[in-house]
Amino acid sequence: MTTTTHLLRARRFLPLFVTQLLGAFNDNLFKNAMVLFVVFNVYNSEKAEAHFSGMATALFIIPFVALSALSGQLADMRDKARIIRIVKTCEIGIMTVGATGLLLAWKGFHVEGLAIPLMLLALFAMGVHSTFFGPIKYAILPQHLHADEVLAGTGLVEAGTYMAILAGTIVAGYISAPAAAVTVIVTALIGFFAGRSVPPAPPEQPNEPLALPLLRPFLARPRNVVRALGLVPVVVADQVVSLYRLVHSTTRHPRVFLAISAISFFWAVGAILFVQFPPLAKNVLGCSKEVASLFLVIFSVGIAIGSVSINRLLKGTVSARYAPICVVGTALFVVGFHFVCAAWPVPEQRGLLNLTAFITAPLAVPLIGTLLGIAITGGMFIVPLYAFLTTVVEKCEAARTIAANNIVNSGAMLAGSLLAMGLTAAGMRIVDQLLLTGILCLFSAWLGWLLYRAEVAHLGAQETHTFDEMAG
Repeated sequence: MTTTTHLLRARRFLPLFVTQLLGAFNDNLFKNAMVLFVVFNVYNSEKAEAHFSGMATALFIIPFVALSALSGQLADMRDKARIIRIVKTCEIGIMTVGATGLLLAWKGFHVEGLAIPLMLLALFAMGVHSTFFGPIKYAILPQHLHADEVLAGTGLVEAGTYMAILAGTIVAGYISAPAAAVTVIVTALIGFFAGRSVPPAPPEQPNEPLALPLLRPFLARPRNVVRALGLVPVVVADQVVSLYRLVHSTTRHPRVFLAISAISFFWAVGAILFVQFPPLAKNVLGCSKEVASLFLVIFSVGIAIGSVSINRLLKGTVSARYAPICVVGTALFVVGFHFVCAAWPVPEQRGLLNLTAFITAPLAVPLIGTLLGIAITGGMFIVPLYAFLTTVVEKCEAARTIAANNIVNSGAMLAGSLLAMGLTAAGMRIVDQLLLTGILCLFSAWLGWLLYRAEVAHLGAQETHTFDEMAG
């Protein structure tokens, strides 16, 4: 029996695997079903559609920026299984709100005044849900698995995440709004019961107080909490302090700093592309929502292919030696994608092209090829950089290092989403924004080259962080 087969039958791994898979599926099903429905059924303006797509992306990302410091601490200092149960319970309520918004929009009842705000509220809450669950799904593995099982377990979690993203994206493009509303609630319920079966995972270090330094005087005297005015700004300031301390403590080392910077810059470019895909498919290519969903599927498949390819190329060695050339390849494919989109013929028939009509179009093959190239080279670029974050730091600090990476990544993706919205509002055509993303990729190539230089200079060394100051 292989290690993989053994793990998939073990209670110490299977419930976690199922829980994280269903969570990723639900995130992508709801987000894509919402965006595709609104873009293709509510708005009829490229500017409005791009604005909504960008706003949805930004709302989902904001919690990662604001709460990743707290989520990383909780993952290291509290029972991870208990956090999972709390998070999955909240998901049921969140998806009920989101499903209500989808159904109201489908019925045409107060679409812009009620339905869309409900959907966006649920999307934001799912961002909070994912922020707290993200560090746990990797940090819990060393507690439940044997040393020789951790690599296989991590690979299964990563593969399951991509499978779930792919499945959620595909399903969102083909089912109706009512079907999507029912599916997200059912998925949340199944995830709740799976999460209850995850074995306990108590903290492996002393139970420290959470990093709320500015709020601690109020917590020491409960009456002051009631009397205090402006407590919300104090909490916000606390989180800003915690975010700064976490990111500063993590990124003060060359390899970690450069790896996080390169990953973040790349995902800023990725965020711009994701914002552009639905309105690009509808307004530039004249295609249906199934084709827009296909673009997202191709992107996910390409990243998975790139992840496997670079692992084989590096033969298991964590190295950034191929990072610069990979992201230069990404830039070239983005430019190619731009020219194919610009040359795409305006369809003579009325209505949007369905999937069959798109695939048989003369420029479909080069369009799909360039998009797949973007994703494959992107996957080859980022996977070794993620590996730096778990191999050059001490194991007890891995979750907070990942959390720090999530903070910077999310901030970069938020910036990318806002940039896409701003460029569209300024009148730049979506197809022309593709050229800008190609140029931005070159900056990621420069960061990748700096990382490789730092890798050579610090070969064999392990980074040591000082997280104790966060509790002070």
